[in-house]
Amino acid sequence: MSLVLMSIGSNIERDHHVSVCLDALEETFGALTLSSVYESEPVGFIDGRNFYNLVAGFDSDWDVGELQAWCKRVEFANGRLKDSLKFSPRTLDIDLLTVGSLTGEVDGVILPRDEVDRNAFVLLPLAEVFGDEQHPVSGRDYASLWREFVAEGRAEQQRLWAVDFSWRCRRISQASVIA
Repeated sequence: MSLVLMSIGSNIERDHHVSVCLDALEETFGALTLSSVYESEPVGFIDGRNFYNLVAGFDSDWDVGELQAWCKRVEFANGRLKDSLKFSPRTLDIDLLTVGSLTGEVDGVILPRDEVDRNAFVLLPLAEVFGDEQHPVSGRDYASLWREFVAEGRAEQQRLWAVDFSWRCRRISQASVIA
């Protein structure tokens, strides 16, 4: 079994699509560890609606190819188009961040995902609930990486804030200004 960390994002019918994704994750993989849900301004988009982003973690014995195929099936089942532009609105965006300590290209997927330490919408949720876990390449824990991100002023360039979000009658996050 390996700890799998995934990022989940949506900027179209955000509450609905994030909830549908969490339903599918729990039904498939069982118990989930979830970060708060953060609203963030789109990164790399010329014009776009704000995203909801969070990180989910769970234990799985699936290989990387199976995990990646599952992510794509759920995205497409929720209206994501195969030929959509890279920086276009998303009903659902599910990305494998890490699978255990695997590094490099595995089953056509680069691990860890390069945005782990580049984007606040990934790194803050990781630091929040997986702060003691280590980045598979740098060996540094996510809490330390987030503190460095903030100290370098990069968090100020990528505004995000926690939002009120409930799933299955359970409060996942509560609104507050983060950055």
